[in-house]
Amino acid sequence: MADPKTHLSQKLKELRKKRSWSLDKAAAHTGVSKAMLGQIERRESYPTTAILWKIATGFEVSISSLIEAVPQTETDTLIRTAEEVRQNRTQDGLNVAPLFPHEARFGFEYMELTFEGGYGRRSDPHEPGVVEFLTVVDGELDVMADDRWHRLKAGQSIRFRGDKVHGYRNPTNKKTTTMLIIHYPEKN
Repeated sequence: MADPKTHLSQKLKELRKKRSWSLDKAAAHTGVSKAMLGQIERRESYPTTAILWKIATGFEVSISSLIEAVPQTETDTLIRTAEEVRQNRTQDGLNVAPLFPHEARFGFEYMELTFEGGYGRRSDPHEPGVVEFLTVVDGELDVMADDRWHRLKAGQSIRFRGDKVHGYRNPTNKKTTTMLIIHYPEKN
């Protein structure tokens, strides 16, 4: 896997160039400061997961596309191990393993998310039409959807609109592991 700072730097520059956005315009669309975006592009900083989500939402791209390039393969069969792709570089209480980064032909990304004990955050709405599917593999997780919190235990799953305010919190002091599919609407 490529250096995450390098990949993110290149991807952010590519996204801005494609849209002809200045750093100021990118900051206005993402809610991330111009200074932080500049540091990311210069590979001086790697943002927290929350900042990555803001950038992804502002540019209307998948978060996995910011973390890692789509794996190149000769066949449609691909085996990946979470341990090999897990990213704990942000130290913000959420570990992300982009098992299958977003590919337009499929319309979704598939990730393992591990929430440290006590972790919590609200997420701004993603682009219209985004739907999230989450299954708790181990532990417990509260998921905010439809303006209320839902407690999920191992083996339980939830589907909710990602284009509305939503959130995640680990109510325990132990790690909680989940599998998440984020489905993105087809772009014309």
